[in-house]
Amino acid sequence: MTSVLLYLHGFNSSPGSAKAQQMAAWVAQYRPDIELIIPAQPNTPAAAWAAIAQTVEEAIARHGDRLKLGVVGSSLGGFMATRVSELYGCRAALINPAVRPHELLCDYLGPQTNPYTDEQYELLPAHMGELRALAVPVTAPERLWILQQQEDEVLDYRKALDEYRFARLSLECGGNHAFVAFERYPAQIVRFLGL
Repeated sequence: MTSVLLYLHGFNSSPGSAKAQQMAAWVAQYRPDIELIIPAQPNTPAAAWAAIAQTVEEAIARHGDRLKLGVVGSSLGGFMATRVSELYGCRAALINPAVRPHELLCDYLGPQTNPYTDEQYELLPAHMGELRALAVPVTAPERLWILQQQEDEVLDYRKALDEYRFARLSLECGGNHAFVAFERYPAQIVRFLGL
């Protein structure tokens, strides 16, 4: 079997984000046998999903029946990771996941600059429709682990508790949207994903 770990960053983020880099450092040190993929996603939802799906399909084409896929998603990446888990039947760890992002991101409509890449684009109402279309019902909560911090200043953690109520849950007091001290979790995540 070939273990592939897909890490999906959040809205206006990049593979250079702190958690992505912490995961990469852990894999490099402790599990160099894992193929870690941290794709730079396009800034708009349909394009981001197309890139994610292409990445997964390429991994399937490379490894076929030998592929053991696991996915980690942060914030909007958690929303996308839920879709990957449902469509491809793999386990996923969701870090402060966005729930109903088409409602959340309405507050961000207009000109955007990705602080990691300096890319400028416009977030449009049509993109909220794209997010709505990408939502999937959770039918296999046993494949999901939700890592949530209560003091997330961007997302209401209670929405994730409701959305993923039958999944494995680690709820911490304090913290923030970036998920304080994420470096405690990569080993546990890799074990949960079965990689």
